[in-house]
Amino acid sequence: MHGGGPKVVAGKPLDSAYIEENLDLLRNGLCNLEAHIKNALRFGVPVVVAINSFATDTEAEIELVRKAAIEAGAEDAVVSTHWMEGGAGAVKLAEAVVAAAEKPSNFQFLYPLDIPIKEKIEIICKEIYGADGVDYLPEAEEKIETYTRLGFDKLPICMAKTHLSLSHDPNLKGVPKGFRVPIRDIRASVGAGFLYPLLGTMRTMPGLPTRPVFYDVDLDLETGRVVGLF
Repeated sequence: MHGGGPKVVAGKPLDSAYIEENLDLLRNGLCNLEAHIKNALRFGVPVVVAINSFATDTEAEIELVRKAAIEAGAEDAVVSTHWMEGGAGAVKLAEAVVAAAEKPSNFQFLYPLDIPIKEKIEIICKEIYGADGVDYLPEAEEKIETYTRLGFDKLPICMAKTHLSLSHDPNLKGVPKGFRVPIRDIRASVGAGFLYPLLGTMRTMPGLPTRPVFYDVDLDLETGRVVGLF
């Protein structure tokens, strides 16, 4: 998709562009993979790329991805076929991860933890996503003031955004430029130790209680009605 391929919709058959060999389409989209590798390297740790290979992937396509990953700075790029072979299909990938983990590393945040919340967010948006800047909605502005007053401004940031783009917009593919990131809200996971801004229309999933309420959902066999939903 990052190379200009048609949209993939869950539950619908894949377009032929993704089933038949198409090196040009794949090559055009490799810029996104390369950006992710370079971003990960900025944290001071080695990178291993898992090539999640399926039955319709050709050897030429796999080799194109592998070569691009290595050239972008990955320690290794390994084919994984766990979808077909279970754990056995991921052994070589696991070995590559172990080998990378045993190499020297120097993990570091992108920013000092003691700088203001907005500065942390803007460093991430500009240096990792490639954005021109950041826009804060009123609710986000209020949360920043509150968290700063409570002393939570020293926490690291975990951005909540779409996985379909380097940006906040799932429709912006490849390595987009010329966009600004809207911060709709900012929430705190104080126990876990981070703040998480919500980018654009990003939604969050509710956490489950210790005893999930689905235990109380049942079927009344006499009436056929579902009970316990309300």
